[in-house]
Amino acid sequence: MIDQIIDYNKIFVEKKGYEKYITDKYPDKKLAVLSCMDTRLTELLPAALGLKNGDAKIIKNAGGLVISAFDSAMRSLIVAIYELGVKEIMVVAHSHCGACHMSFDHFHHEMTRRGVTDETIETIQKCGIDLHHWLEGFKDTPTSVKKTVDTIKTHPLVPKDIVVRGFIIDSETGELEEIR
Repeated sequence: MIDQIIDYNKIFVEKKGYEKYITDKYPDKKLAVLSCMDTRLTELLPAALGLKNGDAKIIKNAGGLVISAFDSAMRSLIVAIYELGVKEIMVVAHSHCGACHMSFDHFHHEMTRRGVTDETIETIQKCGIDLHHWLEGFKDTPTSVKKTVDTIKTHPLVPKDIVVRGFIIDSETGELEEIR
């Protein structure tokens, strides 16, 4: 698949397919969106929000979560605020998310089935990584959104004038529900 993508890319560049996407690094709407990496949202999310290339910084991960105050999602939001001029943040979870009910126990079985040894997992845990926390999903989407919004709003490096709001988008229709 990657070789096919590389072949496509060569043609894309030769035909100057990139020209309609040219913009700069600063989001025109001064907006960052933290959302899930779900494939159903690849085109649906920006379309449902009315965003075009260059409008917003879109940060994606499994579940659209900030799992700790200093994880990569939070780091990206801090950079977006201080380096790229972001003034507002939308946390957008979605219906029927695979990260809901995700657990290390499930992953542990799959990891060992695919060759990761228990010794490797024990070494990681001895290094201070709590795989149960790191690979834990959530049980309730609205509560998860509230927790992520609260983590961002109360982060010691996030200025108080940054607007942070949470939503759940319907994975089929794109309808937004604000979570308060």
